[in-house]
Amino acid sequence: MPPASSFDVTSTVDLQEVDNAINQARKEVGQRYDFKGSPAAIEFKKDDSTLTLVAEDAFKMDQLWDILQTRLVRRNVPVKNLKLGEIEQAANSTVRRTVTLQQGIPSDAAREIIKYLKDHKLKKVQATIQADQLRISSPSKDELQEVMHLLRDHDFGIALQFGNYR
Repeated sequence: MPPASSFDVTSTVDLQEVDNAINQARKEVGQRYDFKGSPAAIEFKKDDSTLTLVAEDAFKMDQLWDILQTRLVRRNVPVKNLKLGEIEQAANSTVRRTVTLQQGIPSDAAREIIKYLKDHKLKKVQATIQADQLRISSPSKDELQEVMHLLRDHDFGIALQFGNYR
C-alpha cells in the first residue's frame, strides 16, 4: 500500500503585513484634504488581533475603512479574514468600529469544509481537524490536487492557504 500523502489547510493573516498596511493608511489619512482636522485614527492591537477605527461620522468611517481595505489588499492580506463590527458612538461625538482578524479556521467552517468534501464523494480522502487547521490526506496525490481545486473554487467565508504538502 502506498504511503499516504497529505497537506494542511490553514487560514492566517500576516500581522506584520497588517501593521505595514495600517502605517500606509495612516500616512494617507494624514495627507488627504477631507481628513484635515478630523480625529480619524486606526489603532492595532497585535495581541488581540483587533483593529479599532475612529472617525467623525459614519461617512468618514466608510472612507477610512475603504482606505485601510485598499492598503490591505495591496499588501496581499486576505480581507475575507477581517470581521467588521458595528459602528458605535464614542467620546467627543465620534464613532468607533472594531475589526477582528480571523486567525485559524473556526470549528464551524472546518466542519463545513469536511462536509463539502464528503458530499463530493472523493475516494480515500480523509480530513481531520487539528486545532485551528485541517489536515487532508489520501494515498493518491491526484485526489489531493482535486481537493485543492475544489476548495479554491468554493467560498467558505475565509481565505484558505495550503501548505505542508507531502
